[in-house]
Amino acid sequence: MNALPKIVSKDEWLTAREEMLVKEQEATSALNALAAERRRLPMVELDKEYSFEGPEGKVSLLDLFDGRRQLILYHFMFDPSWDEGCVGCSMLVDSIGHLAHLHARDTSLALVSRAPLSKIKPFKERMGWTVPWFSSYSSDFNYDFGATTDRGEQPSLSTFLRNGDRIFQTYNTADQGLAGMNGILNLLDITPFGRQENWEDSPEGWPQTQPYEWWRHHDKYRNDPKGPESCCSSGDQS
Repeated sequence: MNALPKIVSKDEWLTAREEMLVKEQEATSALNALAAERRRLPMVELDKEYSFEGPEGKVSLLDLFDGRRQLILYHFMFDPSWDEGCVGCSMLVDSIGHLAHLHARDTSLALVSRAPLSKIKPFKERMGWTVPWFSSYSSDFNYDFGATTDRGEQPSLSTFLRNGDRIFQTYNTADQGLAGMNGILNLLDITPFGRQENWEDSPEGWPQTQPYEWWRHHDKYRNDPKGPESCCSSGDQS
């Protein structure tokens, strides 16, 4: 591969970097304003009981808060007929840091999938994850929250607030709303070649492949050169 970024002097590079920094600061300000608006969204009270299966048996949505005020639920794509979880969802969970930092702000985080716990447990152990993970197989939860539709499993994230025993949904996002939560992709975004997917606006000659084509479970990169059939959406990546 011969395509490389332009080589310039250190002074020229510093000038270009300062110009980029101004744009980055503007983007950060816009994201902060959006977050402020998100905090002012109204919420809706949940009046339906949901049952989940966890390591300790049957639990309710209230139990998933684990005594905290806020709950983040990632709707992890794992159809009951699959033998392993979604590759893209797995990459996102690989990006999740230590939950103690969320707990310090009175916030719990958990994964929910429609697959039975008998499939979730061995896959979780294989991936080496410690994030709490529950099965919604015996309830309408996935359907009611759009995580399972007539198109199949759909990745999304929902947030909830607890006031005593009352539970309120405060937010939901899917598709590109999840991109900012994937630390691996965010790290690639600051590299010269980016994610190296062909939807990106990159200079001529940059290495690129079809979206999702390179994604693997983290234990399969070495021995799975062909890769899996993607369970992820083929929608616009921009």
